[in-house]
Amino acid sequence: MATSTALLLPLRLAPLLPPPRFSSTPRKLLLLAPLGRSGGTRRLRAAGDRAGPLSADQTAVYNGVYGPWSVDDADIREVLLYRSGLVTAAATFLVAASGAFLPGGNAAGDAIRQSADLLYAAGAAGLGLSLLLIHIYVTPIKRFLQALWAAGVVGSVGTYAVAARPLDEGLVQFVLDHPAALWFVGPTFAALTGLVFKEGLCYGKLEAGILTFVIPILLLGHLSGLMDDGAKLGLLGVWMALFTVFAARKFQQPIKDDIGDKSVFMFNALPEDEKKSLLQKLEAQPMEQTSD
Repeated sequence: MATSTALLLPLRLAPLLPPPRFSSTPRKLLLLAPLGRSGGTRRLRAAGDRAGPLSADQTAVYNGVYGPWSVDDADIREVLLYRSGLVTAAATFLVAASGAFLPGGNAAGDAIRQSADLLYAAGAAGLGLSLLLIHIYVTPIKRFLQALWAAGVVGSVGTYAVAARPLDEGLVQFVLDHPAALWFVGPTFAALTGLVFKEGLCYGKLEAGILTFVIPILLLGHLSGLMDDGAKLGLLGVWMALFTVFAARKFQQPIKDDIGDKSVFMFNALPEDEKKSLLQKLEAQPMEQTSD
């Protein structure tokens, strides 16, 4: 699954326009701009988390690159949905992959293998939700990950309809029996690799960093036929353990961590003329403060 290795990109990049050159962030700056999909206008504020990882102090204000910002109710909902999508992907993968460690004839193992396609579909849906809500400063990278996910979903449906179903096999079993099918299903896992790479890079999470290598190595080993079943099971077990830790630890993070610098996203949502006007105001602010 060569596409998964293409995701080793630096996701923590600067905004497309350079940040303003000012010594301190102005505290009284008002920026009215649409945010997210609501189309409404909000004041650019800054955010903090003092009430714990699953709640946010909406009165806390922090300085962002383009002005102060704070967490609102919509931000909290998006972050919880983002994390819920990751938990869904991890939980379904854990259950589906556990079937590989159960012997044939085992009732639990047989039930898991028969439900593998449903588990795969639920996990892909959870991953898609997280990729829809993920906060990445460089929009083209976010769109690229979403495109990979979409390509994997289309490839999965096509592989099942054209190849697996005529043989009366499930999609997951077909991919296990025919490694070349990973060329069509693999982009979904490439998108997952990109997501965990972003998490590892942004938050320094060891489990996410290791997953960035485990996922493509295992899939490429299966695709190429160069990896024996024992090595595959070993890497699969590592994947299961690290993915579980990764998903669980997401709920230990403050809400603001998954938002990032909200001022950057609001700035990028502005029309070009308003961006230029805002940058001029920010650059002039230190001069005004000095004159006072």
